[in-house]
Amino acid sequence: MHASNLLICEMFMSTSTSPSLAAWIEQHVLPLLTTIKEPLTGQHLLALEAISNIQYLDKRLSLNLTLGYPGDARRKALVNEVVEKLLTLEDVDKVVVNDSWKAPVSMGVEGKKPINNVRNVIAVASGKGGVGKSTTTVNLALALVKMGARVGILDADIYGPSQPQMLGAAKKKPEVRDEKAMIPVEAHGLQSMSLGYLLSDKTPAVWRGPMATGALQQMIFQTDWDDLDYLFVDMPPGTGDIQLTLSQEVPVSGAIIVTTPQDIALLDAKKGIEMFVKVNIPVLGVVENMAVHHCTNCGHEEHIFGEGGGARIAADYGTKLLGAMPLAMSIREEADSGRPTVVANPEGTFAQHYCETAQKAAAELWLQRLQSSDMPEIVVSED
Repeated sequence: MHASNLLICEMFMSTSTSPSLAAWIEQHVLPLLTTIKEPLTGQHLLALEAISNIQYLDKRLSLNLTLGYPGDARRKALVNEVVEKLLTLEDVDKVVVNDSWKAPVSMGVEGKKPINNVRNVIAVASGKGGVGKSTTTVNLALALVKMGARVGILDADIYGPSQPQMLGAAKKKPEVRDEKAMIPVEAHGLQSMSLGYLLSDKTPAVWRGPMATGALQQMIFQTDWDDLDYLFVDMPPGTGDIQLTLSQEVPVSGAIIVTTPQDIALLDAKKGIEMFVKVNIPVLGVVENMAVHHCTNCGHEEHIFGEGGGARIAADYGTKLLGAMPLAMSIREEADSGRPTVVANPEGTFAQHYCETAQKAAAELWLQRLQSSDMPEIVVSED
């Protein structure tokens, strides 16, 4: 076998693979796998390290396919494509693909304390209030729960916590373990922590910056999260003390920017993106909220706040438009009732929009995690 720079054999094949079989796999199987692209990242399966444990015996070819985001439908479609491609090989009569998914584990950052039992922290931010950031956050989180992930929400909007109400858990209180650790409140399969659980609905948090950041730090590091794939942080609007504390002290895996198409909102959203760029936090993409209004009476659609603003700002900063959410009365009503859209109407069109957007964000997180790691070069040679 000639020297090769492909990341093969040790990475993709069974450890018991013979040299001659390894050569056959390199020459025939791997080239076919490089023609199959994962649709959300646009990368082929080998580049994503999605293939492992290739085995071949008696014209039976088997392998493992592992994606870095949840969602059975897309994974099954890839399985079918892999099987179809590999069955074109002359010496293969049967193909078995063992498929699964696994959330990436974000690398630790020097000077930042990791959050116990949390693999990835995703900050959801907006440059200004009133763009639907909290509603978007809870629906994206619940969408990943629906797809099989373990997810939590940290309500970092100290002065205006809204997640307890949206989750229908406003009257619940977190339990305290060993007088120091708070047990997150669970609702709809989602773990959550918020200052709203600790204060009454009529008690404002009239705090100066240090008190607010201290409360945030306590909620982050003294909450006993239970084995989370993703922790969404519902940020307060703007670029103040809370945002700086989170970016400086917590290993945030990536950020999602929520905006409306309106020019004023886009100006503030740009400031949010610039803040994350300055503190070296990857921006996973932009969610354009209230993109189009659906009339509940006649079904007429119109772009009340303008059109295409989210796509423009994403293009300006070299990131992705993850999704465009409509301005619909049902989304507001369902969040107010404590049963957000993904829970209240899981098969509806709006819930599907949230699921697709959440999946794109998780896939982008996976891709950025792979690209940020230094890949070893494995040279295959014939002894």
